[in-house]
This record gives sequence, structure tokens and C-alpha cells, in this order.
Amino acid sequence: MKILLLGGNGQVGWELARTLLPLGEVVGLNREQADLTDLEKLRQIVQTIRPDVIVNAAAYTAVDKAETERNLAFLINAQAVEILAQEAKKLNALLIHYSTDYVFDGTKNAPYFENDATNPLNVYGESKLAGELAIQASGADYLICRTTWVFASRGQNFVKSILRLAAEREELNIVADQIGAPTWARLIAESTAHIVRQAQHERGAKTFVSGIFNLTSAGETSWHGFAEKIVKLVQLTCAIKPIPTSEYPTPAKRPANSRLSTERLTQRFGLTMPTWEDTLKLCLEELK
Repeated sequence: MKILLLGGNGQVGWELARTLLPLGEVVGLNREQADLTDLEKLRQIVQTIRPDVIVNAAAYTAVDKAETERNLAFLINAQAVEILAQEAKKLNALLIHYSTDYVFDGTKNAPYFENDATNPLNVYGESKLAGELAIQASGADYLICRTTWVFASRGQNFVKSILRLAAEREELNIVADQIGAPTWARLIAESTAHIVRQAQHERGAKTFVSGIFNLTSAGETSWHGFAEKIVKLVQLTCAIKPIPTSEYPTPAKRPANSRLSTERLTQRFGLTMPTWEDTLKLCLEELK
């Protein structure tokens, strides 16, 4: 099996480069090698490599900057994704793509299911939803994994920011009225490897069905609760003060409820997700 991995130097991509190796030949390309803003070159890359599976871990993720860089966000998160889906269809390749809780508006009072109505609050969410729709319209075999609040021991993310700031300051103000499930990049990558293996078996048996699946840690917390746990686990003395979203205005609106149900993922792939607390401990151990 030949796997084309895009975004190989990102938080999730770095982990995928390792978890996918046992499945076959992994051709991992970073941003410099596969620029998603160059659509024609992207098409040529796929046609040259001719993969059996395309795993797209590349994306425009600057949520606030997207409000003023709409065209760039859509170019990377929608138009480039459409190219990947079209080429996957031609090659009869499986496309694995990652999406986000930001396709929802966060007004639901319970975890979101995959078929709940989408209603993005910001440009980033709109661009990711456009990518989802392009894949669905392509006729390719696909699995879209929606995830939330990704953290890792590499790259820029909430965990590393809190560790840095809490070591410098006596008090931090952190939003307490947005709820979600912090999800470790390695959990996403290990789950993906299992999903690809099963999906390829299903495709061989002609039983495969494309679909969208929520892929997050178990449990839920606020950004404030997440920060409190990080500080507690590394035994820093910084006080974590809860504030409402209204006291921390950002260019892009965020959903208040980012909880995603993983029932469908468990039913289809037999995966039971660990809690965000357990995976946070593992990530912090690695950072030590």
C-alpha cells in the first residue's frame, strides 16, 4: 500500500508519519514540498505518486487571520481539498481528511452528531465545511474525521502556550464558557492508522461506505479547565482565573459548545477513545 501524507511536518502530520509506517510505503510531504496554494502542482504530485491512500493533514488553521485572509483559507481548505478528492476518484484511492468542530455554531446543548446541521460562525469554519462538501461531491472513497482542540508536544498549541505563560506569570485569565474535548495529535494519528487499515480491508471486500466521523478524546472541559489541569500536572503555582468569552474578544467567533459524539466512530471502527486527561498526562510526560 502506498500512502501519500500531506502536511507531514504539522502536529498531526508528524505523528502520522510514524503511525502509518507499518501499513506500507509512506510518502510524507511538508508545506515546502507540496504547497496547497499551487493547485496544478498539487494535482501533478498526486498523479506522479499514484497513491492507494491520501491522508491530508495539511490545512489553513489561523482561525483569526482567516477573517481577513478569506481567499487563502478557502484556497487551502476547500479548493486544494477538491483537487485531492478529484484525483483520489481518478486513482480509486481512499482519501482521509481532517475537519473541525467549527463547522457547527455551538448552540446545541448536547454533543454534536455527524449529521447535525452545520452553521459555521467564522471564515475558518466556512472554509473547512466547503472542503467537506467538495469531498462529498467528488464521488471518491473518503473518510472525513472531525476533531477538536488539538494539542501536541510539537508545534504551536494551547498546552505549550500555557506551559510558557504559566512559568512567566502569577495569574492567567482563561475563557471558561467554551466547552470541548482536548485531543492529542498522537491519538488522532494512531486512530487514523487503525481506520485506514480497516477501511482498506472493507474496500477490498466491497463493503466500504464513505462517511464523516467525529474523532476526539472522551470527556469534556473548558479552556479554563484545560489550563488548570495543565498547570496542576506540572506543579506550577500560576493562578488560572475563569473569564467569559466576552472578556476575551477575538476577530473570529468561536462556538460555545464544541463537544462531538464519537458513537459512530466506535460503532464502525471499534475504537474507544481515552479521556483527554489521560492523553494530556502522556503528552506532558513526553515534553519533560
